[in-house]
Amino acid sequence: MGFDITLRHAASATLLAATLAVTGACSTNEVLSTGYVMDEQTLQLVPTGSSREQVELALGSPSTKATFDSAETYYYISQRRERPVAFLQPRVTDQRVLAVYFNAENRVSRIANYGLQDGRVFDYISRTTPTGGQDATFLNQILGDTVSGGGPR
Repeated sequence: MGFDITLRHAASATLLAATLAVTGACSTNEVLSTGYVMDEQTLQLVPTGSSREQVELALGSPSTKATFDSAETYYYISQRRERPVAFLQPRVTDQRVLAVYFNAENRVSRIANYGLQDGRVFDYISRTTPTGGQDATFLNQILGDTVSGGGPR
């Protein structure tokens, strides 16, 4: 009887060790970054008053453009996803939208770095939440997938 209990414990310990080894081998902590990855030094090359050409030379082509009233806005969109285990779908952990606003003279009027904080769109440069309007709605559509857990995979 004592031999059966010892054998059972040994089998359980072996099974546990094998399970931990397999699970550990699947753990990747893989980080995937897509889109425009903002660099603070590059962003400093585009101060308020810069021309559209200066913006494109420093930051490259935008992910998308939008026109509100007579002014245009460039959007540089990035997303960070993490995959903790090799066989799972990666999940979105951060999503940012760098918005470069131009005035009627095609000069930068302001720059905003939008992301999510506490589930709300937040500008990390001015440290404010945008007010309602077309631009905030557009940003909510882009960043809204992160809140609901959807988005590209």
